[in-house]
Amino acid sequence: MKKLLMLFSVCMLAVTSGFSQDDQYYNGDEATVTIKADVAPPALPDYVQPPCPGDGYLWNPGYWAWGTGEYYWVPGVWVMPPAVGLLWTPGYWGFYGGYYGWHHGYWGDHIGYYGGVNYGFGYFGNGFYGGRWEGGHFRYNAAVWHVGGGMHNVYREDAHFGERNHASFNGPNGVHYRPEAHEISTIHENHTDRTREQVTHHEAAGNDRGQFHNANNGRPAYHSMSTPGGQRYNAGGHAVSAPHGGGGGGHSSGGHGGGGRR
Repeated sequence: MKKLLMLFSVCMLAVTSGFSQDDQYYNGDEATVTIKADVAPPALPDYVQPPCPGDGYLWNPGYWAWGTGEYYWVPGVWVMPPAVGLLWTPGYWGFYGGYYGWHHGYWGDHIGYYGGVNYGFGYFGNGFYGGRWEGGHFRYNAAVWHVGGGMHNVYREDAHFGERNHASFNGPNGVHYRPEAHEISTIHENHTDRTREQVTHHEAAGNDRGQFHNANNGRPAYHSMSTPGGQRYNAGGHAVSAPHGGGGGGHSSGGHGGGGRR
């Protein structure tokens, strides 16, 4: 009996070692943290999603990024996936007992864990409801995404998740959500890195002082974009001018790239 109890204790320790001592939030994947910040990211703003520019584009929700000692807003944007059949798992911030760590998003066959953060537009904290791949084409859920009248691969499936939580990170005073079994299983799948367009889009926001939280009283100059380097929109979905002297990324190629697996 004592041996069985000892074995049970060892097994329980192995299962729980990846989780915080606080049983309400998750910090079991610290190894994938790419950026560290010493203050919590701001609340997620509300904004209108611009219309999808054409078949094949998928939505990447906006997020707060860390740079030069403060946060800046990377606009939500429509992008082409690197290959047919891939879906985008957004990045997220998690608390690690002294700092906030950023986990980059990735492309994969299934949606993985993104901290339970409710980014809206089909990314409500768990899973994805913006559409699905069928026969090599993406079908858009018009109940969740702004697809416009010229789109043909469209269906409607309502997804109700109650009142929006604007918390932008997983941890104390933020989202308290641990990954479910299907989200943990995606960790072992093949993932594809962000495309060059996505990286350029991120960098362009970091080079635009209009996007910084502290410098603009928490109000970014623009909240979303049609495509990387494309038209900018404010929180109300109205087009705004690009900053003088640049700030844009590369224009979308309009086709599927050749992003590598990892």
